[in-house]
Amino acid sequence: MTPAQGARLRAVWLLAATFLVAVAGLIYELIAATLSSYLLGDSVRQFSLVIGIFLSSMGLGSWLSRYVGRAFAGFVWAQILLGLVGGFMAPVLFLTYAWMGDVSAPLYAMLIAVGVLSGMEIPLIARVLKEEGAGAFRFENVLTVDYVGALAASLAFPLIIIPQLGLMSASLAFGALNLAVAGLSLWIFRDRATRAQAGIWALAFAACLVGLVQSERLVALTEVGLYEDDVILSEATPYQQITVTRFRDRVRFFLDQAIQFDTVDEYRYHELLVHPAMGLAPRVENVLILGGGDGMAAREVLRHEGVAAITLVDLDPRVTELFRDHAQLAPLNDHALSDPRVTIVNQDAWEFIEHDEALYDVVIIDLPDPRNLALSRLYTTQFYGLLAERLTGQGLIVTQSGSPLFARAAFWSIVETFEATRNPQDPGEGLSALPYHGYVPSFGDWGFVIASQHELAPRMPDLPEGLRFVTPEVWQGARIFGADTARVEAEPNSLQSHPLLDYYLDGWATWFP
Repeated sequence: MTPAQGARLRAVWLLAATFLVAVAGLIYELIAATLSSYLLGDSVRQFSLVIGIFLSSMGLGSWLSRYVGRAFAGFVWAQILLGLVGGFMAPVLFLTYAWMGDVSAPLYAMLIAVGVLSGMEIPLIARVLKEEGAGAFRFENVLTVDYVGALAASLAFPLIIIPQLGLMSASLAFGALNLAVAGLSLWIFRDRATRAQAGIWALAFAACLVGLVQSERLVALTEVGLYEDDVILSEATPYQQITVTRFRDRVRFFLDQAIQFDTVDEYRYHELLVHPAMGLAPRVENVLILGGGDGMAAREVLRHEGVAAITLVDLDPRVTELFRDHAQLAPLNDHALSDPRVTIVNQDAWEFIEHDEALYDVVIIDLPDPRNLALSRLYTTQFYGLLAERLTGQGLIVTQSGSPLFARAAFWSIVETFEATRNPQDPGEGLSALPYHGYVPSFGDWGFVIASQHELAPRMPDLPEGLRFVTPEVWQGARIFGADTARVEAEPNSLQSHPLLDYYLDGWATWFP
């Protein structure tokens, strides 16, 4: 190979390395943002903090790169350190959370380190190119390749990386990618490499590969600390982390580490959610369930005579697939999702309602708590207004509304939101709202709200036989609120202001700081 060919090979490799390290850097940022929302809550706030801290750290790294005397050596060391810090980010944070319960300090420390190292890469690569005399490869070419790499990472992360690898393996895999870039750079620029660099690189690469091979064991070790029972299923989807645990005959279902149901007491929650509204509705022929991908609400709806069709809308197709087909999970809902009357639609609830033209006798909202803006928008006057347009004349809406004890203002904000929602039958008025609550051991005191276009009389609902919790006496008591859960002033929730989110976060932080 002639010197000119060697120089061109090095220049081409450095541009290729720019693409690879750009992909890895953005993947680390997305992993940190996803982990922060999983483990710290409030995804909008956490994503914003992670992006801001990462970008500012990159700026600091770019500035610090001027103090690196030898550009090539600095680039290699940056790759080795990125491979270790970025590669082991998810394992360290998951294990820290499992055994200590707080990951804020290590998360932001590792994020700053990754940001600084990532910010040093482009200036160092540009300096190496300049030292190689690669005049044809201008600095803007380096930036172009860097931005294309970022685009590739942003597309691959939700569509390929998380579904196929999960956060733990993804972190280690891209750590190995940074180390592979360092190794190839040492070989291509072997005249500049040192034995110390090669030796430390080999140890780091071996450690990362061992971690990648043992990633399933690392996940299992993490879950031992996170969950009390044996983990029988753990999957990452583009939308959330799904975990199912079992202890003897007791099954628990978690999304992003938050419990969704426990078979010991889930009947209490689902009976309270479904039967009062179904029993008060004059007709129950056509029912819409938003959320409820576990099929438990559908199971309770099917207890009522006269149900001809149930449309169940849940964002994550993997959840509905598991609870329809999984041998251990489908029996929990009495195979409700396989009932010919049930139609499953995997779509965002808002998008579905915007384009749906059907009318429903009962709408059951079994969505997660409004712990971030993406969920809070499904508790707004605008969303409830869309739902009201899809009701038959005497139709009812019922929603789970969180805890009137732990998040008291949030619960009553949801009541206010219904009452502030435009009534299609009487445009000058809001919807009629009927709040009630009951005790679910897994959640505590839990609230619900029934809403209608007509005045709701708190009469006795027609209850099906065989219920395990809800009785006429339970229904009478459910409408009584104690002094510490009684109505308080709260603003209705809207897309413009989202007071519900602050009510919710402040309430739970007070009880569980």
